[in-house]
Amino acid sequence: MDILQEIVAHKRIEVERFKAQLSERDIHRRVEAILDFTAPSMAQALTESSSGIIAEFKRRSPSKGWIKEEGKAEEIPLAYQQNSAAALSILTDEHYFGGCDDFIRIARRSGVQIPILYKNFIIDEYQLFQARLCGASAVLLIAADLSLAACKSLLQTAHELGMEVLLEMHAEDELDYATLESDMCGINNRNLGTFITDVHNSFRLAELLPKEAVKVSESGISNPETVKMLRQAGFRGFLIGETFMKTPAPGLALRDFITHLTHEPHEPHSTHN
Repeated sequence: MDILQEIVAHKRIEVERFKAQLSERDIHRRVEAILDFTAPSMAQALTESSSGIIAEFKRRSPSKGWIKEEGKAEEIPLAYQQNSAAALSILTDEHYFGGCDDFIRIARRSGVQIPILYKNFIIDEYQLFQARLCGASAVLLIAADLSLAACKSLLQTAHELGMEVLLEMHAEDELDYATLESDMCGINNRNLGTFITDVHNSFRLAELLPKEAVKVSESGISNPETVKMLRQAGFRGFLIGETFMKTPAPGLALRDFITHLTHEPHEPHSTHN
């Protein structure tokens, strides 16, 4: 069994446990009470941003172990916002990534107003209600762990709840999912079965995505020059986590990254009057 299959099997057990703690009827009621609150658009934020950086709050990973076990949800997401992130991604899977839904609630209470992606392995409609309840603007749906029909149904429910969808694909045989009306099309540079990462995956698949799609490149991005090339290839969003989280101050690391990204070198022949 590869890592993704293991995660999904665990997720099914986890979701049933959540339902036992808070029934589907009760979570539906709670979400209905907040549906008049509009979540900020992530697709719009990426389209209008000069950097397109989706800065990720990620404390742990199955392949690397703890990246920043002491990372605080009341500090790092806000620091990302203060240092010009276009949007945030917050890991909410606890068992494999050391996250939880409360991290989004805490980030919102700390003052985060920009779009937040609920980053988890969504296999059940119940999780969409969890995402809406904690303050997410968008959810991740992963083609590799959903049938086309299940993905379409979950996407529709997410939209009904006022959230956008980042639909993640990794290989050519998943590009059928790009025909679904997702708000953003993601290309994951990490193989979720083996956790091997290759950023060339984004370049390879970019031209196969719908031209009008808001394209997002995910994982393995550590260099501003890579972002510049990906932008030329049509990408508008760039999901970056470990590059920032492994530093002492992730917010400042983001600021430095964006400074290098947006810095235009002076023309060598220019002269001053």
